[in-house]
Amino acid sequence: MLAIVVFMISGILTPEEVLDGFSNDKIASIILLILIAAALQKSFRLELLFEQIFGGTKNYKSFLFRMMGQVAILSSIINNTPVVALMTPYVVNWGKKYKISPSKLLIPLSFATIMGGMLTVIGTSTNLLLNGFLENYQQAPLKSMDLLIIGGSVVVTGVLFLITIGYKLLPDHKDLLEQYAENKREFIAETFLSPNSPLVGKNIIEAGLRNLKGLYIVEIIRRNEIIFPVPPEEVLKAEDLILFAGNTEDIVNLVNSEMGLSLPPKIETVTGFPFQVDLVEGVINSSSSQIGKTVKETDFRNRYDAAVVAIHRAGEKLSGKIGSMKLKAGDMLLMFAGPGFTERIDLYRDIYVVSSQNQIRPSGKKNLIAIALITVCIVALISYGQISLFSSLLIIFSIMVGFKMISMREIKRELDLDLVGILVFSLGLGTAIIKTDAGNLIGGTLIELLTDYGNIAILIGLMMVTNLLTSLIGNIGAISISFPLAYSMGQSLPFDPAPLYLGIAFAASATFLTPISYQTNLIIFGPGGYNFKDFFKIGLPVTTIYLTVAVLVIIALYPAII
Repeated sequence: MLAIVVFMISGILTPEEVLDGFSNDKIASIILLILIAAALQKSFRLELLFEQIFGGTKNYKSFLFRMMGQVAILSSIINNTPVVALMTPYVVNWGKKYKISPSKLLIPLSFATIMGGMLTVIGTSTNLLLNGFLENYQQAPLKSMDLLIIGGSVVVTGVLFLITIGYKLLPDHKDLLEQYAENKREFIAETFLSPNSPLVGKNIIEAGLRNLKGLYIVEIIRRNEIIFPVPPEEVLKAEDLILFAGNTEDIVNLVNSEMGLSLPPKIETVTGFPFQVDLVEGVINSSSSQIGKTVKETDFRNRYDAAVVAIHRAGEKLSGKIGSMKLKAGDMLLMFAGPGFTERIDLYRDIYVVSSQNQIRPSGKKNLIAIALITVCIVALISYGQISLFSSLLIIFSIMVGFKMISMREIKRELDLDLVGILVFSLGLGTAIIKTDAGNLIGGTLIELLTDYGNIAILIGLMMVTNLLTSLIGNIGAISISFPLAYSMGQSLPFDPAPLYLGIAFAASATFLTPISYQTNLIIFGPGGYNFKDFFKIGLPVTTIYLTVAVLVIIALYPAII
């Protein structure tokens, strides 16, 4: 937004060009797709569908193959974020049942949804936004058949790689296998030593805290003093805050013991621990309003009717009072949840719940008529081809609203203003790059450097630049910068520019190298116990294979580029 304001003040962009994105039907289509996916998630028990698809699968490779194939197809028509959010608890529990670490399952889940999104125009915001750019500059839109052929090739190749060779590169974090009662995650949990505790005045060894089953002392906070590491001879004092790491079940048992250890008083009075509360695990999502704030600043207990008693952050050792810890995207939270937790978590959508919950979803029987009408609409609209994607989605969404599959409050909640702003201003940014001739300057430089190596080298160079951008600033930002380059290069090269546009579309969606490059990676980051190294180790070969296959198929479809 700041960049757009600067361009407008300097006269590079007119107010009309800044606001052009708000009337772009491709951006509106992205928003409608998100709302339709939310309505489907709310109205139908998709968990039962997963059980029917995977219920009889007991073999790891067989499950991996079926899971990746199914979610890839599902992600071609439904936003992949809710797909991963819904599948994560099921996949983790399946792994627990058959003694397979979640870290062996969750990266394939995320990667399959990313690859599957490239099967159709509506499968990912990358394709829809790129089509918006193409429409603005009177270029031919992406062809559905091209996407299906190239996307199908990368899905098949990616799935085969992961089930034959790639799975060996996945980490096997056995200590992160169990959920809830058998949870092995290393959390930081804060306990309070009451003045009447028999442990007061004893050192760590005398108090029996040296060799606890499944637990170890991380540090002691005594007023303004932090004792770390904690020596065996350290004498415990009344009102010490003792931080433990280890099995979450053992933390609960320790608090329930006769040792005089409890949750800090403020937490205990709010939650009523240990009565009438549930132990819940959740992941801070990438668009959460809680990011950058401490637990205390978020007023977490009142906001969610829950108390954070432990935090896990992959690859980073946490220290200090839980209330003073700043939350980050991908943090795993262990929470004691009150009766209003489920309703509030659905209201704010700041956290994805990944532990098993007895959540009751509507069966969908009352919406059978709506399903029939929607199906008829889709078939009719596709068959005649006389209506735009936006109009089709708007009709479907209107039917959902009419049958109360989504309410006005839920529409307001699901509208991600950050995403809307980024999409709208991305169009303005692309326009500014083209109007200032920056696209011609950079594109011309690339052509000059690579022209001696042929047109294919130019395509590969553009895709590599786009992929680097997507790893740093995300797929939408990458497309916003890469499209002007591709457009400028396409005007000066003696062949159909369609291969360039297809190249940047697939390169911008190759978000496999880091957990922060795409929101589905961030969702599974905590539950899988991953670190950045894990993603790079498997992401590099997947990215290489994905881009190689994409280039080869693009060349096969457009031989004139040779």
